[in-house]
Amino acid sequence: MNIRSNAGTFAAAEWKPLHLAHMALTRVIPRRVGWGDAFVFLFLGMAVYGLSRLAHEWRSPAGSVVMIDLSLRALPLYTFFSLCRGLAAFSLSFVFTCVYGYVAARVRLADRILIPLLDILQSIPVLGFMPGLVLALAALFPHTNAGLELAAILMIFTGQVWNMTFSFYHSLRSIPPDLLEAGQIYRFGWWRRFTKIEFPYTTVGLVWNGMMSMAGGWFFLTINEAFRLGTHDFRLPGVGAYMSAAIDQQNKSAMTAAVLAMVLMIVVLDQLFWRPLVAWSERFKFEDVGGATVSRSWALDLFRRTRLYLWAREITARVRGWMPGPAPMDQGSLSTASVSVAGPDRRSGLGFLIILILLGAGGAWGTLNLITLLSQLDGGAWARVFGAAGLTFARTTAAVLLGSLWTIPAGVYIGTSPRAASVLQPIVQVAASFPAPMLFPLVLLILAQLAVPLGIGSIALMMLGTQWYILFNVIAGAMAIPHEFREAASIYRFSTYQRWRYVLLPGVFPHLVTGWVTAAGGAWNASIVSEYIHVGGSVRTANGLGALVSTAAERGDFAVLAAAVLVMALLVVAINRLFWKRLYHLAEGRYSLSH
Repeated sequence: MNIRSNAGTFAAAEWKPLHLAHMALTRVIPRRVGWGDAFVFLFLGMAVYGLSRLAHEWRSPAGSVVMIDLSLRALPLYTFFSLCRGLAAFSLSFVFTCVYGYVAARVRLADRILIPLLDILQSIPVLGFMPGLVLALAALFPHTNAGLELAAILMIFTGQVWNMTFSFYHSLRSIPPDLLEAGQIYRFGWWRRFTKIEFPYTTVGLVWNGMMSMAGGWFFLTINEAFRLGTHDFRLPGVGAYMSAAIDQQNKSAMTAAVLAMVLMIVVLDQLFWRPLVAWSERFKFEDVGGATVSRSWALDLFRRTRLYLWAREITARVRGWMPGPAPMDQGSLSTASVSVAGPDRRSGLGFLIILILLGAGGAWGTLNLITLLSQLDGGAWARVFGAAGLTFARTTAAVLLGSLWTIPAGVYIGTSPRAASVLQPIVQVAASFPAPMLFPLVLLILAQLAVPLGIGSIALMMLGTQWYILFNVIAGAMAIPHEFREAASIYRFSTYQRWRYVLLPGVFPHLVTGWVTAAGGAWNASIVSEYIHVGGSVRTANGLGALVSTAAERGDFAVLAAAVLVMALLVVAINRLFWKRLYHLAEGRYSLSH
């Protein structure tokens, strides 16, 4: 059932008595075990076995040299290890997104602090804090590999979370007043408003941005799992480390096998996880008239016929039947009701203040240490840093603009056509999820054949990892356009130009701005591998801030590394405050469904 703007229709379905909830169970629980049950039990058995092997890796003695086995028999288990790290990071990203995004959107004045902080965090390249994080966690768990595993998960987390959080925050800010009024009329507290109104409204965008975030987490997979610092070896068994070892040894058959393993993992994840989520999320589209076709998922249909699902559905119906529903306001209260979008009560604001004080104390301590470190640099070093920043800024801007040329029309086409989405979603998911650095040797070979210098070719390398942020956000925006808007355009016989000007572009614009912001941040982050590339036994560099970060991290020059990361963060925040923030205000003020 789609979300309705009508308050009575929206709220009435949520408070059925117990006997009506049981009447909704149209399917009888089968007495025999079907194919779906067998598939679920087989999947759970394989997961338990894989997790037990992963637990063994976590308990492995710290400091032991990891030998990456390049045989084909080791690759399935390595791929499973990488998948588990990615899913663990995604779970952490989801929790962070819900908490951080909600507080930023609903706690008064919090967005003035949390959103600029989010800008800073997404602009810090992974190599800027990876050495310190790995060393700190390795010291925290001196006897096992748990610290290194946690570091790998947190590194993947940093490639996933920012896009999801930005999307969730701006979706919360653009909820139509009609839905908020429904919660006000039926006296929803902040928790019921979140679970019944706010989270459902953000679901479509969150699913598609979660897909993109999962893909973004794979970008630095070869770095996360094959990290070395000086003479210290911090490698972990996984498909990223497998590919890194294959590249070092120039083992083409192993490189091909790693590519195929990544593709297979992405396809399986798409079919068993993302496709069901996309099909399920369409029930939360904000429209009064349903679309002609909807997305389908064979895995979701199969799971809905299993005993496990039907048992869970019956238990849920019983629990909901036991829960008392809030009484609606009487007519007198209704006439004076006002829509309130305030978040949790004052205690939440006090908790936020305490957290802010603790963060401020930690920030002051870190600032003092940073000033001491930066005092080691002379004027010439700072001149090199700012000159490199200008070059990288030009490349990241070009990457975002060039990526927008094809992702906007492609995203609108996929998002407005369920049939096209069913065909192209797996292809797009594979292309976006595949770690772009694995393809860099092939791209560099093509650039060499075309006599393109790396200073220009690095723009193409950045696009391999950043253009997908724009595409997935545009797809989410196009899917969120109410079907009746497109029907109205057909009824009034809009031309192609009029459809794009008055329906499609305004409909996707709020999501497009989010895509631009995260793509720009991703381009800055990708510069550390796009401007400094290991190919076999040689290194190719392009003058820029990313190359400066990579070189400083490899040499252990922490003063230059800190300066480069600081300049990159300040530059990204300045751009967001002076340019992207104005676009956000434009999107919320003129192109949101709430206006």
